[in-house]
Amino acid sequence: MYDTNSKGISYTAGFFILIGFTIAAFFAAALISIPVWTSMTGQSITTMEKDMSNPAYSDAIKVIQTITAVVGFLMPAIFTALLLNRKPMKLLGFTGRIKGSQVGLTLLIVLFSLVVSGSLAYLNEMIPLTNDLKTFFDKLEKDYNDQVEAIISLNNATDYIIAVVIMAFIPALCEEALFRGGLQNFLTRSTNIPWLSVLIVSLIFSVAHFSFYGFLPRFFLGIILGLLFHYSGRLWLSILAHFINNLAAITAIYILTLRGKSIKEAIAETDGTFWGLFALPVVVLLFIWFYRFSKREKQVSVPVQNDPGDLFC
Repeated sequence: MYDTNSKGISYTAGFFILIGFTIAAFFAAALISIPVWTSMTGQSITTMEKDMSNPAYSDAIKVIQTITAVVGFLMPAIFTALLLNRKPMKLLGFTGRIKGSQVGLTLLIVLFSLVVSGSLAYLNEMIPLTNDLKTFFDKLEKDYNDQVEAIISLNNATDYIIAVVIMAFIPALCEEALFRGGLQNFLTRSTNIPWLSVLIVSLIFSVAHFSFYGFLPRFFLGIILGLLFHYSGRLWLSILAHFINNLAAITAIYILTLRGKSIKEAIAETDGTFWGLFALPVVVLLFIWFYRFSKREKQVSVPVQNDPGDLFC
């Protein structure tokens, strides 16, 4: 769907341009990170990969994490939007009035979705794997957890606030700009099939995190974030939902460390069951309410040509 601010480039092209920009941006972020690493740590780049999980270099890792998020996720979305539209921030969904009721419903949706996600994580762990695959996925998970442990040193409230900014807010802002404001937005405009766009981008979103054990929860989270954006057209609501999801994980780790557990033990803490799946109908009902409220308030998503109710057909 084009508007008077469109520059004539198709959104199908925009979707693939954004993917290309993102790949290039990650290489650029890696190059930028090298002098940052050497200047902040005094270490050679030859040991950078290994030392990225060393808590002694926590400050440098935090800076590089931020560079990767901003350069690798946020900037490609903005640059692509600039190519496609004269009002790039509006195209990405950063503008528009948000009702307090939408914020409240978003919070409820996220809270009940977290319950469902816990059960999906438990289900994910039940999927059988060959020994080779299990070894491979276990290593990926360990590497990720080691890096998280290196980034978040939750010794006091100040550390907690820093972790919230670095690990919760910045990723939520930058990832939502890329996945929902960019990829889902452009794909929906291109195909005019919103539900397909939500599913495809949610799949990309989950795969991009390189975690087999977190695949189902992240795929589900991607759908939740995608629907919030689709029904409202307001990217800030998706950012809020993503932020609350990240905040819940960091807060849980912080509480466990206050109770005497190490960061490693807190990250590995799991107590999932299948009972959380009973919260799924509540999530669906909340989304129906969210959709009806958004429609009544005439805040249907700008990027969507179809009526958002099409997803319920």
